[in-house]
Amino acid sequence: MSGGAERVAQSGPVVHSTPLPAMPAVDTVNPCLDCGACCASFRVSFYWAEADARGIPIELTEQVNQRFSCMAGTHCANPRCTALDGEVGHKVGCRIYAQRPEPCREVQAGDAQCARARAKHGMGAVGA
Repeated sequence: MSGGAERVAQSGPVVHSTPLPAMPAVDTVNPCLDCGACCASFRVSFYWAEADARGIPIELTEQVNQRFSCMAGTHCANPRCTALDGEVGHKVGCRIYAQRPEPCREVQAGDAQCARARAKHGMGAVGA
């Protein structure tokens, strides 16, 4: 057999003489779960059809204009997305994380938007 792995015949499952690579350690520390600042700092607007495509409940969106919607609670002077549970700077979570719109997916822990949001809430940089 080519490829370096050799099958060993036996009555049970197929066994390879070449061991499989070790699985990488899973990083269970997500700084976003203790933050939520971005969810309470910016208007989260997106093309209206994205809400339908992602299955975002209509009660969690607001119409901005004919083409754009935003997450409810973010189209105001002191935004806070209504899908955010918890207290900013402490344990938080998004009720629609798997369905969240593209603007939410674009913000990454430690990027410029994250830093601005954290500063607005009196928090230092991620990892500081």
